[in-house]
Amino acid sequence: MSGPPDSPASLRASALLAVLWGALALLLLLVLGGCRLREGSSEQLVIPEVVRTNLFVAPGGSDANPGTQSEPFRTIARAAQVVTPGTTVYVAPGQYMGGFQTRVSGSAEARIIFVSSERWGAKIVPPLSSGSTSGWDNRGSYVDIIGFDIDGFQYQSGTKWLNGIYNSGSYNNIRHNHVHHVALDIPCEPAGGAGIRVDSYYKGKQADVIGNNVHDIGPLDCPHHRGIYVSTQARIGSNVVYRVSGAGIQLWNDAHHVDIIGNTVSSSGQGIAVGGGDFYYSQGPNDHSFVANNIVFDNKQGILEHGATGRNNRYVNNLVFQNGAEDWHLAQGRQHVGTIAAEPAFLEYSRTGTPDFRLSARSPAIGRGVPLEAAEPDFEGKPRSQATGFDIGAFQHESMPDGGMENQGFEAVR
Repeated sequence: MSGPPDSPASLRASALLAVLWGALALLLLLVLGGCRLREGSSEQLVIPEVVRTNLFVAPGGSDANPGTQSEPFRTIARAAQVVTPGTTVYVAPGQYMGGFQTRVSGSAEARIIFVSSERWGAKIVPPLSSGSTSGWDNRGSYVDIIGFDIDGFQYQSGTKWLNGIYNSGSYNNIRHNHVHHVALDIPCEPAGGAGIRVDSYYKGKQADVIGNNVHDIGPLDCPHHRGIYVSTQARIGSNVVYRVSGAGIQLWNDAHHVDIIGNTVSSSGQGIAVGGGDFYYSQGPNDHSFVANNIVFDNKQGILEHGATGRNNRYVNNLVFQNGAEDWHLAQGRQHVGTIAAEPAFLEYSRTGTPDFRLSARSPAIGRGVPLEAAEPDFEGKPRSQATGFDIGAFQHESMPDGGMENQGFEAVR
């Protein structure tokens, strides 16, 4: 296989950077609060404000530097050694050696944020001699990883990556990253891996995997490599996933209460696999998972359940079409509702090139999603609301001229 294909122009639009900075600004607003007095206390205890600090990383920096904007670090690994709760690490465009681990945790009031200052501008690649099975191994909690390009294609020597981003902490955000060409030429073994893996093995729980582009993962016809692999509680939304040897999105181990909403999954072994088994800490089943408003198109299998699954899992308003063996395979008695069985009419689709998964004006996915409360923006940052309508898939089209929706008979859920 040749080098990674160029991303479509739509995925580089300046609107995406605006959304990235808007999301970051919102996070900062949430954690930056002024001092206040606690009511009802005779001592009028002052709750101190969170003082955020900034660190900077750049290709021309040095790890002997203090990490300031004028004297940045050279590596993300060095910045990760000195972060404290409330730190934002800004990583300038350029190439950085991967295979590092981040372990420090933030808090609910003072998250640790690693952000590429230009979306996908900071590229993480395998080092000359790799000693890790993951491009980025995060063990900390209350950590955000935003806007990086994790490119496993340029393997040189040593241990080959099985995972692009491996996360085993709790309450973390993995957003707007580009994870691709990971584990393409390794033997197919049960250990497997994923583009983005959210693991409960180290007792991590709850993560958001939102707005990522994940593709070209795993050796050909190997079911043990997944695009997004989750084994705990999570929200998986507005991701684009394609050309994955196993499942584009898979739930397993201790997964439960997972929302899989508004993703586009194509040209993979399976589209979305909901299951539980090989439990670490629970006894299962995977229950109360919610799969809605996803496009699952042109995979070997569509949406399926396997292993231990509960009767409260729901499958609502998904477009599922042209999946080779079968579009649906749910546990006996389980039903899917509001399904659209039609070609999604992307702007441009190719199994081998760089598809443009935006919806054309004739797409049956436009306005057919179930309305959701507090819905995530789409892949490009477009809002999803009663005003704009709720489209199926990772991309929101345009609002209708009258501001209405084709599905206005539905009530908003969740």
